[in-house]
Amino acid sequence: MTATSTTTLAFADNDALLAVRFLLELTSLACFGIWAWRRTPAPWRWILVIALPVAVGLAWGTFTVPDDPSRGDPGSVDTPGPLRLLLELAVFFGAVAALHGAGLRRAARWLLVVMVAYQLLAYDRIGWLLSH
Repeated sequence: MTATSTTTLAFADNDALLAVRFLLELTSLACFGIWAWRRTPAPWRWILVIALPVAVGLAWGTFTVPDDPSRGDPGSVDTPGPLRLLLELAVFFGAVAALHGAGLRRAARWLLVVMVAYQLLAYDRIGWLLSH
């Protein structure tokens, strides 16, 4: 890498951190489903436990930054980096809030620690998003 190259992500594009990110994405979707199961009365619970994670996943996959090195395929809607960062933070930390709202406060605290640690490790991705 040359000293003038600024388009690559150094640490956040690491395979191990990308795998962690993927697991956090799946965990986030599951947390929204858990919240729906615990907080929605039957028969709506059955619908919302599927619909809410699907809606969040669709937003996640649809609104993307062009040429995002952490993505395998482009999304349908080109989105400015700062707006994508807000979406990512809403999904990741929304999952923490969902666990808390579902009454799983200890799990929410642990997930919060993991989410903050991931964001700190992916500081270069945050910078990349803010600059695109």
